[in-house]
Amino acid sequence: MPSVTGSAAEGDAQQLLASRLRAAGMDTDLWEIDLPSITADPEFPGMEAARVDAWGLVSTMGGDEGPTLVLNGHIDVVPTGDRRAWTVDPWSGSLRDGAVLGRGACDMKGGLACQVMAATVLAEAGVPLRGRLSVQSVVGEEDGGLGTFATVRRGHTGDAAVVCEPTSLAVIPAAAGALTFRLVIRGTSAHASVRDEGVDVLDVYVRVHAVLRELEARRNVDVHPLMRHRPTPYPISVGTLRAGEWPSSVPDLLVAEGRLGVALEESVEDARADLVASLATIGHPVEVEWYGGQFAPGMLPAGSPLLQQVSDIHAAMTGELPVVQGVPYGSDLRLLIAAGIPTVHYGPGDVRRAHAPDESVPVAELVQVTEALVLLAAELLGVR
Repeated sequence: MPSVTGSAAEGDAQQLLASRLRAAGMDTDLWEIDLPSITADPEFPGMEAARVDAWGLVSTMGGDEGPTLVLNGHIDVVPTGDRRAWTVDPWSGSLRDGAVLGRGACDMKGGLACQVMAATVLAEAGVPLRGRLSVQSVVGEEDGGLGTFATVRRGHTGDAAVVCEPTSLAVIPAAAGALTFRLVIRGTSAHASVRDEGVDVLDVYVRVHAVLRELEARRNVDVHPLMRHRPTPYPISVGTLRAGEWPSSVPDLLVAEGRLGVALEESVEDARADLVASLATIGHPVEVEWYGGQFAPGMLPAGSPLLQQVSDIHAAMTGELPVVQGVPYGSDLRLLIAAGIPTVHYGPGDVRRAHAPDESVPVAELVQVTEALVLLAAELLGVR
C-alpha cells in the first residue's frame, strides 16, 4: 500500500493492519488522532506533511503479571521519487535475489512486519505470557513523530521497547537529533547592469554557507563514543535554496531550508542557539525559523539491562556479538525514552537502502529479527 506520510493510504494501511492483528486474537486499539489537540501540545515534535486525518494503532496480548514490552514501528514511508530510477514497481513488494523490494521495504515496513509476525506467532501458538506484549504501528515518523507522540499521550506505555528501524542487525542504544530550519536573507534589488548598487542575497548566502561548514566542523570535533564510527556524526545540510524572480535583476530575497544535527546529550535549545550565534557573525541579518520535524537526540539510560538482553539474544542466534553504536538520524526512540521507556533499535536492512530507488530488505534479516523478538518477548515477559 502506498502509505506515504500524510496521505490517505497511510490511514488505510493502519486499518488493514488492525484487521490482521484482531484476527490474530490481540486486543486492538485503533483510534483517530485528534490533530488539533495533539498539535497544540507544547511538547508536540512537529510535522511537515499536510494532513486530513491520522490514525493510531496499538495491539496487545499477554497477562498483567509481568512487565510490558513495546514493539514500535512506523507504517508511513517517503515518496518514491523518480520512478524511472526503479527497476521494479515501487509498490510491488517484489522478491529478487533474496530480498524484498519496494518503497518502505527497508524503512521500515520490513521491521514492522517482523514485529507483527512475532506477535502473531506468539498469539497463534497460544504462548501464555506473564507480561504484556504491545505492538505499536505509528504514522508520521518520517516528518517528526506524530504517531508515537500521540500513542504515548493516549497512555500506551511499557517497561522496555524495541524499534525495528533498519540497523543491519546492529543494536542501537542512541540516536542523534535533527532540527529542520529555514533561513531568510533579505537584500536590495537592482538592475543587473548596475548590480553593484544592489545587495545580492546570493553573495550573502556564500558567507552563510561557509559559516555553516565551519560550525559543522566545530560541532564534530569531540563526539560521544557511540558516534565515533561516523566521519560526520552531526551534519549540517541545506536541502533547498530559492532566490530571485528575474534573470536581469539582483535577487533581494533568499530562502534556504536545511537540517541541523543535534549531538547526543545536547539540548535542542543549545543546538539552536549555536546555529543562531554562528550566523550572527557574518555581518548581515539572517532570519532563522524552526519548523517541521524537530527531532531531539535520545539515548538508552545508563544501567538499563535492555542493551545486554538484546545483544545476548543476537549472540546466541548468530554466534557473534552484535555491533553496538549510535546513529546520526532522528527517530521515535527519543520520544519513547522521554516517556520513560528504555528503548533500542534492532532491525533488518541497511539504512543506505532506505529512501533510495529499488529500496530493499534481505529476507534472511527479516527472519532473524522476527525470531529474536519472539525470544526477547519470552525472556522479558516470562511464560506462565
